[in-house]
Amino acid sequence: MHRRRRTALVLSAAIATAAPFLTACGSDAHPGAAAVVGGQRITVAQLETRVNEVRQAQRSAVPDEQQYQQVLAATSSLTRDTLHNMVLDQVLHRAAQDAGIGVTRKEIQRMRTGLEQQAGGSKALQNAWLQKYGIAPKRLDDNLRLQLEAQKLAQQLGTDTTQPAFWKALSKASQELHVDLNPRYGAWDVQKSSRVDAKTPWVREVTSSGTQTTA
Repeated sequence: MHRRRRTALVLSAAIATAAPFLTACGSDAHPGAAAVVGGQRITVAQLETRVNEVRQAQRSAVPDEQQYQQVLAATSSLTRDTLHNMVLDQVLHRAAQDAGIGVTRKEIQRMRTGLEQQAGGSKALQNAWLQKYGIAPKRLDDNLRLQLEAQKLAQQLGTDTTQPAFWKALSKASQELHVDLNPRYGAWDVQKSSRVDAKTPWVREVTSSGTQTTA
């Protein structure tokens, strides 16, 4: 999106509090699993499917071969970043559930409409989320649901998504879900609710009107 607007990243892993409590699962204990969250496996095949969705969308958006190779180089950590997001999705959803928070289809559509107006249309919004956050077009509504859950959780806690109170709720959800990562993808830091060395660029603080607050 090229229009100037106020934006702020919210699920940043920049909380340096207590020493990290790391968990990892061995492939022998969980064969075929990229991660285990709440006793449910995220399989390597599921992870690869999500990565392929992004790669196919990138290929469609960037038909020029040289430019596409540049995109591949710029997103070389896509597999690990995608797994991080898949796990964090569940952690955030659990934290929202614990707080009694729900999101309606109407709320998602309202947010999407506002963002499309800012971006210059549906396709422009899809391309922006793909390029900046690695979210495939078919996953956009799912991501917006999480945006709303994060926003509502922060509001209920009387804080914002950059503050320790918000991350404490996510840390509690991580502990409840007993997040285990296959070591080939790193480890999960329960205190930060983050894969070690991973970033969380896809979650942004969005107001109920669909506008975003910036930097």
